[in-house]
Amino acid sequence: MGNCLKSPTSDDISLLHESSDRASYGDGTEIDQEPPPPYQEQAQVPVYHPTPSQTRLATQLTEEEQIRIAQRIGLIQHLPKGVYDPGRDGSEKKIRECVICMMDFVYGDPIRFLPCMHIYHLDCIDDWLMRSFTCPSCMEPVDAALLSSYETN
Repeated sequence: MGNCLKSPTSDDISLLHESSDRASYGDGTEIDQEPPPPYQEQAQVPVYHPTPSQTRLATQLTEEEQIRIAQRIGLIQHLPKGVYDPGRDGSEKKIRECVICMMDFVYGDPIRFLPCMHIYHLDCIDDWLMRSFTCPSCMEPVDAALLSSYETN
């Protein structure tokens, strides 16, 4: 088998000795090396979905798309939210799983209620509604129900 490192000596042990010789001086002090650059966290630019099939950074949205997304965020914020409480009796016939993430609800999880009375994890449904303004379970349009509830008040 050949060695891909072209060295005057081809045995592996001499290669190990050469690399350790480069890492320290004969008196045991190490070569001064520059410290690694500090970790710099990149500022996260939010990603939005002007339509269900499009994904764009917030900086790439047109003014029209920004207005539509702001309106959608406003409508989402008007949906009621709460905290998951399965009740005293575990045998109650309640929804126990978020159908978006497929995770069981845990006592104290923040949830959001849709007008059709389906419930989801707050973060799951908010992300879903930014893409599609329909209930993931029954496909009922959420905005129509929201707007009709405002007209009756």
